[in-house]
Order: sequence, then structure tokens, then C-alpha cells
Amino acid sequence: MKIQKILNILTLLTGAIAVTATSLWIGQQAYSWLPPQAAAESQLIDNLISFLVTLGSFIFLGVTSTLMYSVIFHRAVKDDFTDGPAIEGNITLEVVWTAIPILLVFWIAGYSYQVYEQMGIQGPSQLVHLHNPLGMESAYAAPKTDKGIRREVGAEASSDPNFGGQGDKESSLVASGLEPVEKIDVIAKQWAWVFHYPERDVTSSELHLPSDRRVRLALNSQDVLHGFYIPAFRLKQDIIPNHAIDFEFTPVRPGQYRLTDSQYSGTYFATMQANVVVESPEEYHQWLSQAATQKPSPAKNQAAYEYAQTSNQSVKTGWATVPPAAPPLVNSPG
Repeated sequence: MKIQKILNILTLLTGAIAVTATSLWIGQQAYSWLPPQAAAESQLIDNLISFLVTLGSFIFLGVTSTLMYSVIFHRAVKDDFTDGPAIEGNITLEVVWTAIPILLVFWIAGYSYQVYEQMGIQGPSQLVHLHNPLGMESAYAAPKTDKGIRREVGAEASSDPNFGGQGDKESSLVASGLEPVEKIDVIAKQWAWVFHYPERDVTSSELHLPSDRRVRLALNSQDVLHGFYIPAFRLKQDIIPNHAIDFEFTPVRPGQYRLTDSQYSGTYFATMQANVVVESPEEYHQWLSQAATQKPSPAKNQAAYEYAQTSNQSVKTGWATVPPAAPPLVNSPG
């Protein structure tokens, strides 16, 4: 009997170690399921996803292993249809298996909120300003009255109506003490993205960003609710009509990525996409100088093209839709 008890304990310990090791391995594999980490903030999200995958794998493998062990080693003998032994409820066991899920939920909620706070992403109902205790370079905004390790972006930015989530009342601040290097206006409308670079008064239908340099976007919507979403950056921000929203992040991986509208903004919202080009600071300023020499011309607009095709049909089908805005005039159509 004593030997059997020792074997049961060894089996339990071996199973627990195997389940833990396998869960940790699966959690590490979760990093390969995601797009490349193209922004400094993406590591926060990837770590959170890896944590959730690890925890979920541990629970799944633990429950499955327990069931399989019970089926294999504790099944009734053949032709045994008798009832099992009558077992009274165990208060201690019930408290334990109730407390563990509650603690797990609080753990997940606390970690998720910590990541949300570090990212500082603003909600759609109000402009939420959060502090950054770890100094992570992140999408971030804070009021002018906030003191400590943060400082204001230049006075020229706070006085410019095109910048600042609260106009001239608030400035976007960076926890690391570094001022945003590049300031870019982002205009969302049905159904196109327009990017304006005040430094050289350049307008583009592609979003060009310097690598390893902090970027500050002033997000504006000309009509309805839109969503600024770059999967490779792990960043999503709702763009609210009649509100200028500051959004900051740091691209770290050169390459070409995709910006999409994460909110349903009407019939042709699926066509509202744009290239995001992350390049070295030298290449970025070279592109900016070259684009400044080009005269503005209408950019290609897929929504306007599809709407024109539908309008030219002799037989009208479907519901009436909002006409897309005219293709924007840009120096660099992309």
C-alpha cells in the first residue's frame, strides 16, 4: 500500500512537470504565430499573448491528463454496473477549486491592465491619460499637469490646432523624457487615409516612418468613427469625429506593413488600407525631400473606383450607399 502511494505521488509529480514544461514550450511558440515585432510596443502585447497561451495550455493539458489517467487506471472492470461509493462533499476541495479560477482571473486581469496602462491606448468614449511606470516607449498621452520624469513636447506643437488630443490645453508627453521626433497628421475619411508631414508640407497616401525614432501622430476623422490599426505594430486606436487624438509609438523594424480601418465605417471600408513604410532616418528624410519637389496629384482610391463602376451599371442593385470622398491630392501617391 505504501509503495502504491509513493508511485501515485511520483506519477503526479512527473505529470505536473511534463504538463508545465509542455505548456511553457507552447507559450514560446505563440511568438511565431504573430506578425513580426515592428514597433517597440509590440513586445508588450506578444508577451501577454504568450502568457495567456501558456496558462491556457497548462489548464487544458492538466484537465485532459487527469481525465485520461482516470479513464485508463480507474475505470470499472468489465461487466461491473454497480454504483460507485457514496462520497460526501469536501468543503476544502470545493473552496480550492473555486478559489483557483478566481485568482487566475485576477492574475490575467491585472497583467492585461498593466499592459494596457503601459501602452496608454485611448478609449473611444473619452481621452484616457495613463502614466507609464516602467518607462516603456509606448503609445502614450498625458495631461500637462503631470510632473515627474515626463516633460512637454515643444510649445510649437501644443499651440498647433492640428496636434494635441485636447487642443492647446494638453500636450503628449513621453515617459522616457524623449520628445517625439517626427510629427505627422493622419486624416481618415470615407474611404481613404491621408498623411501630412508638416516639416516639409508633404501629403502622402502612404505612411512613411523613420526606424528607431519616436513618432507622434495627430489622428483626425472627417466623417465617422474609424480605427487606426497596424497589426505588425500591435497598435489600434479609435479615431473619433471632431476629436484630435495624439498617438505615439516607436517603429523599430524596417520594412513595409499594412494599415487598415479596424472599424466598420461604411460600404467600402474594406478598401480603406494603406502601406506603412518603415525605413532608416536617412532614407526617410530623403523620401521626404523628394516628395516635397513633386506637385500634388490625385491619389488612387479603390473606393471611388468601385463606386464609379457601380454607378455606371444600367441596372441598379443593392442599397444606396454614401458616395466616397474625392481622391485626395498628394505629393506622393505611393
